[in-house]
Amino acid sequence: MTTALDQDAIVRYEPRGAALQLFKARDSELVIAGPAGTGKSLAALFRIHLTALHNPGIRCLIVRKTAVSLASTTLVTYEEKVAKDALARRIVTWFGGSAREAAGYRYSNGAKVNVGGMDKPEKIMSAEYDLVFADEATELTINDWEYIATRLRNGVLSWQQQIAACNPAHPTHWIKLRCATGEAKMLTSRHRDNPAYVNADGTYTPKGADYFAKLDKLTGVRKARLRDGAWAAAEGQIYELWDDAVHLVDPRTIPDSWTRWWTVDFGYTNPFVLQCWAEDGDGRLWLYREIYRTKRLVEDHARHILRLVRRCKTCCKSKAADHDCHTCEACELEWTEPRPRAVICDHDAEDRATLERHLGMGTQAAHKSVSDGIQAVQSRLKPAGDGRPRLFIVRDALVERDLDLEEASLPMCTAEEVGGYVWAVKPGNAGGLKEEPVKKDDHGCDAARYMVAERDLGVAPRYRVAG
Repeated sequence: MTTALDQDAIVRYEPRGAALQLFKARDSELVIAGPAGTGKSLAALFRIHLTALHNPGIRCLIVRKTAVSLASTTLVTYEEKVAKDALARRIVTWFGGSAREAAGYRYSNGAKVNVGGMDKPEKIMSAEYDLVFADEATELTINDWEYIATRLRNGVLSWQQQIAACNPAHPTHWIKLRCATGEAKMLTSRHRDNPAYVNADGTYTPKGADYFAKLDKLTGVRKARLRDGAWAAAEGQIYELWDDAVHLVDPRTIPDSWTRWWTVDFGYTNPFVLQCWAEDGDGRLWLYREIYRTKRLVEDHARHILRLVRRCKTCCKSKAADHDCHTCEACELEWTEPRPRAVICDHDAEDRATLERHLGMGTQAAHKSVSDGIQAVQSRLKPAGDGRPRLFIVRDALVERDLDLEEASLPMCTAEEVGGYVWAVKPGNAGGLKEEPVKKDDHGCDAARYMVAERDLGVAPRYRVAG
């Protein structure tokens, strides 16, 4: 569609399939779900934008689990692909927020589109809305979703609507179940719905051919979900209790009183993994920082790690343009967080020695027994007496994305490994009994197992002091 509005904004968009259905539906809860690259979020953003342009005085909300992820993804799409012309003409302007009102976009006709994350819901949830769009909605909990629904009472539109866009997750995810019971309506989005990737005759555009070549490299449950659009769980998945909505938590301040631990799984062609864990007063483990990186030497990882946890306390005040406090012998460095109680490593002797030398810290060999380590992790994933599990991964724990892994469509952090971490069944194993994990895309899961084994299996310390 090409639409010229009273304010002279030009909007060009071609909705197909589920995207076209999205523009016609008036259901109070609407989910548009499908594989990666079908244009789900784009369709929902156009729905918000066009509704705001045509309805003076309405109030809308664009939300995601965290404000940081919203700003770096969804709002980039909104500004560059949806409202670019309206922003250029000042028909839409950015409002940075105030003590009383959430940040968002202000339309010249009085419509407002607030934005924010459910990690900081105070301002966005203090207002009432006509239309809400939740991107990457599988990150939300059912409580988040129902909380948002309580704010749909602005009444300027004759209909109020809550829209979710997501890739499929496991078959028992609350979104899938909510649609199955009829509480929400699901629109199934397909790749043919995206004109950027698929022509009207079904052939791929050049951009689409490149994109699908990447999706075709996926394997297992990630391929089923992101390429084929299936609400699937991996056959033989080891950590069946893992739930992104439960075990992935919002970033938080980690108190200095919590004990720190580091775990390391060495790699070069395969990822090198460093996990920084904090143990709270109740014995729960929180993975709050992670390096997950290929093609970097151990000594370079060590230098990078130290830069993350130290700062200059007393600077030499050098005026040199290339002055680096972390390498300057005249500068005094201090730690910005408690030192780890132990650095627990894979058993590679050469890599351990290199890491110790460049960190200036001793390391401890990990408990490597796989079966009991996996059972210990499974136990921590179960709800404890207070209904909460005893192991969490903090969202945005990943320090940097590995573009080579992204290009190869491989997991880029531990949280992305868990769904595809499966049992290997050896030929001749009667009854297909579980024996050991498939040794693929398991580097973060191994490092997490080292951590849990250290705390729960009574492993005797095996320290070695760097010379």
